[in-house]
Amino acid sequence: MNDFKAVLEEKKKLVWPEIERRLNRFLDFPPFCKVDDKYKPLSKFHQKMVSDYPLRKGKYVRPTLLILTAEAMGVSTGKTIKTAAAMQTSEDWILIHDDIEDDSLERRGKPTLHRLYGKELAINAGDSLHILMWQILKDNFEVIGHKKARAIIDEFVQILNRTTLGQTVEIKWTQENKTILTDRDIFFILESKTAYYTIAGPMRLGAILAGASKKQLETIYQFGQYLGRCFQIRDDLLDLTSDFSGLKKQKGNDIYEGKRTIMLAHLLRNIKGKEKDKLLKVLKKTRAQKTENEVGWVIKMMKKHGSLEYGKKLAEKLACQAKEFFDGNLGFISRNPAREQLRAGINFILERKH
Repeated sequence: MNDFKAVLEEKKKLVWPEIERRLNRFLDFPPFCKVDDKYKPLSKFHQKMVSDYPLRKGKYVRPTLLILTAEAMGVSTGKTIKTAAAMQTSEDWILIHDDIEDDSLERRGKPTLHRLYGKELAINAGDSLHILMWQILKDNFEVIGHKKARAIIDEFVQILNRTTLGQTVEIKWTQENKTILTDRDIFFILESKTAYYTIAGPMRLGAILAGASKKQLETIYQFGQYLGRCFQIRDDLLDLTSDFSGLKKQKGNDIYEGKRTIMLAHLLRNIKGKEKDKLLKVLKKTRAQKTENEVGWVIKMMKKHGSLEYGKKLAEKLACQAKEFFDGNLGFISRNPAREQLRAGINFILERKH
């Protein structure tokens, strides 16, 4: 796991300068629409706000998977940087909007953007990063040629469409307080929001840069289903049991937000009687109405009824399936050290602490 953390840092150092350069210059307008000196302070404020989440720098899992896949299929790193930078930028604008939709308190150890500046300005900052993402992809045409650049954009459209579908379903089921849920229902959300967006999508982008066949791209998607589900279940378990290595002050954030997770679905299927009645009452409440004691009680019930252990075992099973599938079906991702680094990423995702 530690080796993969070093790989993440290495790739972050390659991708960040591309994003930083864009953030420093995205308000450099041509003479005909240049900002008057009188309004420069407002431009500076806008730039600071838009740059906030990118400057916090996440783990860079998605751009790293993208670069490693391309490298393992024979693509030079220089050909991957813009696509990887666009992938990371997509994460930052999605997180801004996601945090508003969930009314989250913190992101990467600091207050969420809408809690710093208000929802209206935060939405606008997310929109600005969305624009920046497409600008990076436009500039990709000069680096990788028209055919591949267009294929990359097509994949981005597909990834993001599936991601927003998953977000719609998650929000709708939360708003409806849906309580009858199978693992398959939860996997539908995970396939859209995590398996494709976090694992399969970035890897497919790297493979597209390498000229992968349709069959190879479909195989990568299958792999992403195993590892992506593992990734999200592990993330949800950490939310219930960890402080994300000091980055998060509030445990059980998903319970406050009413998110439908594997552990909550398991608890709803197994809890009975007065305990179930109390659980349903807690779930009906809004984030602001739920107390710390109530959220703690839900976590206690997840322990009592084996929901946390169920999630843990399922994540471990999915990680094993991911390894077996990787070894047996992704032989075309062959060049080392990138291939071995990708495989190390499976353990990292299962064992990570934040």
